[in-house]
Amino acid sequence: MNTERYNAREAEPRWQKIWDERGIYRTRNDDPRPKYYVLEMFPYPSGRIHIGHGRNYVMGDVVARFKRMKGFNVLHPMGWDAFGLPAENAAIERNTHPGIWTYENIATMREQLKLLGLSLDWSREIATCDPSYYGEQQRIFLEFLQGGFVYRRESEVNWDPVDNTVLANEQVIDGRGWRSGALVERRKLAQWFFRISDASEELLAGLDTLERWPDKVRLMQRNWIGRSEGLHVRFALENAPAGLPQEIKVYTTRPDTLFGASFLALSPGHPLTEALAAADPSLKVFVEECRRGGTSTAEIETQEKMGYDTGLTVRHPLGGAAVPVYVANFVLMEYGTGAIFGCPAHDQRDHDFARKYGLPITPVVLPPDVDPATFSVADAPYDGDGTLFNSRFLDGLAVPAAKEAIALRLENEILGNAPVGERAVNYRLRDWGISRQRYWGCPIPIIHCDSCGPVPVPQDQLPVRLPEDVTFDQPGNPLDRHPTWKHVDCPHCGAPARRETDTMDTFVDSSWYFARFAAEPGTAPLQKAAADHWLPVDQYIGGIEHAILHLLYSRFFTRTLAKIGRVSVKEPFAGLFTQGMIVHETYKDTAGKWLFPEEVEKRADGSAVRVGTDEPVTVGPPEKMSKSKRNVVPPEVVADTYGVDCARWFMLSDTPPERDSEWTSAGIEGAWRFAQRIWRMVGDAAELTAPDLVAPESFGSESTSLRQASHRLAALVEEDVERLRFNVAVARVHSFTNQFGDAIAAARKGAAGEPVPADLAFALREAAQFLVAVVAPMVPHLAEECWIVLGLDGLAATASWPVVNPALLVDNTVTLPIQINGKRRGEIAVSTDASPAEVEKAVLALDLVRQALDGRPPKRIIVVPQRIVNVVA
Repeated sequence: MNTERYNAREAEPRWQKIWDERGIYRTRNDDPRPKYYVLEMFPYPSGRIHIGHGRNYVMGDVVARFKRMKGFNVLHPMGWDAFGLPAENAAIERNTHPGIWTYENIATMREQLKLLGLSLDWSREIATCDPSYYGEQQRIFLEFLQGGFVYRRESEVNWDPVDNTVLANEQVIDGRGWRSGALVERRKLAQWFFRISDASEELLAGLDTLERWPDKVRLMQRNWIGRSEGLHVRFALENAPAGLPQEIKVYTTRPDTLFGASFLALSPGHPLTEALAAADPSLKVFVEECRRGGTSTAEIETQEKMGYDTGLTVRHPLGGAAVPVYVANFVLMEYGTGAIFGCPAHDQRDHDFARKYGLPITPVVLPPDVDPATFSVADAPYDGDGTLFNSRFLDGLAVPAAKEAIALRLENEILGNAPVGERAVNYRLRDWGISRQRYWGCPIPIIHCDSCGPVPVPQDQLPVRLPEDVTFDQPGNPLDRHPTWKHVDCPHCGAPARRETDTMDTFVDSSWYFARFAAEPGTAPLQKAAADHWLPVDQYIGGIEHAILHLLYSRFFTRTLAKIGRVSVKEPFAGLFTQGMIVHETYKDTAGKWLFPEEVEKRADGSAVRVGTDEPVTVGPPEKMSKSKRNVVPPEVVADTYGVDCARWFMLSDTPPERDSEWTSAGIEGAWRFAQRIWRMVGDAAELTAPDLVAPESFGSESTSLRQASHRLAALVEEDVERLRFNVAVARVHSFTNQFGDAIAAARKGAAGEPVPADLAFALREAAQFLVAVVAPMVPHLAEECWIVLGLDGLAATASWPVVNPALLVDNTVTLPIQINGKRRGEIAVSTDASPAEVEKAVLALDLVRQALDGRPPKRIIVVPQRIVNVVA
């Protein structure tokens, strides 16, 4: 019996070195095998990683290793999303250069990831801050610009007046900058944009082709794109000052509620608002107040509804009544036309506004089975379905019919020389503003000339490299104040000009990196042939938090690359999986300070204290592992204590992979015990059998049963890994080892110094080989050690998946319950074609039946074929 423990601490680094030295995970594009591309969302190099970061990489690694075993040429690369504001903040805090901080982190995190035993092709490693990468990105930008997919215009942005930079909506917290804490302002800046809104319909339609994406992600993208069918309605202004527009056009998805309109509202950024504010100091102050809030839809929707009465009115297009015109802080210039009509009875936002300013609230949609005489919306609006009332020719119509009827009417009403109403499709998706006022990003390759305007940097001058001699002693973008870098001559006229000092949104960097991985090392960054060979990514794995922006931008970018002829595919990711997080308890000492798990001791009575003391520790509920709360476990600690294979096994086994999984000491210890069990069982099987056994001519029931279990294991785990049901695959391995262990025990007991019967020996050896091969993608280091114990050639990492015999997947047995004198006492497995006499003989041989009969012959045995056996004692 194998009594020696598996020594992960010694084995794992040894096998990682062997894999690396032999280059077995390096991928060649000219490999004739079918391709398979598996990719995990690449990390931001923010510092040391913890075990919670490893779950998606381990899942992807299992798929990569499995697909290699199935005969695929697998591309499984790694890189770094290396640009971004955190590096600039670190530079300020540490008085260093962002590049130094970034590359130091990359070196640390690379070694930590290697510790996990990931089968990555490190030869294709990239960092988005490398000039060879962002130089190609600049080239793509210019090709997009030439193709009409990029433009520049003034836009309202979130502006941090302390850091002097634009903030994404996600960086505005309670109206303040996430880093400086300053009140954020809305400011108009000239920004560069990608025309993603022009692709709204094709991005929407493309979601129907992504059958291997989670439904929830596709729904989130549909909602974000936000297709709506509605009507443009023109309202005539009655008392507009000379020189101003004489009408206001609104976009509405609810034209059926037009008879409930009690006000019109303009965005603070609407051209009419700006024109009025130029002559109205109070309105100008109101607009400036509005600009102090953020620009996100969520923030605008939840803030207090504020308005300014312009004193203007419009004429209702169907009733002739005068409707007041306000400027309102909740109207977005970026949606529709920047103007809305308010129907307070059927919209919460409009209802809040109307109550605040004492405007009429007239219901026009009646809920089913409600008396119109008693129906009231004074306290809350009604936004459900129903029939129209208080709406003249629409009365009695259901909402869909009313929408059609009013559209037809307004299309035939004329204002000036054009219809009052015009059908329109609108999208919530706005164009992608990519300008960022920071240093550590990809420079936008544009030169501004007073005579020629924005001029593209010539291709032979790419990449436009970031200068290294920058300082961060003042707020704002160091590129703006660099003494030489931004001063260049215009490529067109030769006059003194200025470089664009904004850099690109880092979402641009991550919108094409998967295509960069397709090119082999030392070749051009984006090769059409290589990209067309590898794309789309067959399996993409990452967090649900990237369901919208990163994935949507990547889809747009790939489609646009196809339009300019750089790639052929339109969708970058054929399959998408969003894994759950690793969570862990949190700990605080008596002073409220967060503690690391290794600083806490759990006692038998359930209490927790600080290690080496009696100081009580407050244990909090499991939360996502984060450095700020210190509920993290470094991979080095796991590797040194249990081995990374145990961590991999635990991360795969505990819960369905799409759900959060709690990291516990009991869980990792259980994984360690199971690894030791596999090690012992494989060693026992090797001890009881010889290598290179030849299959005997026939197999007994015991050996047949074990072989069936082995082949069924390989077939079912293959299906589970294909469907990313890792926890189910692990459960199958656990179940199989129970039967395998029983077979080993029986063989050892039956041998008694004699050779194990040939059929059982073959089945044991086969079972051990199948077991090792099946777990090799999950616990690769342990598999290599077991491979040696079994005397097999080559490496487990380069072995093929077990060949399953279909005949052994057919269940030729049936389990029959056994009753003795009418009471169920047990069960027996027999061949499906066993005769009643054979079943009777097998039943009488069972200990439980013999004990019940106590030496007496049975009075009767009733065998109901395929159903039940009843013994009458």
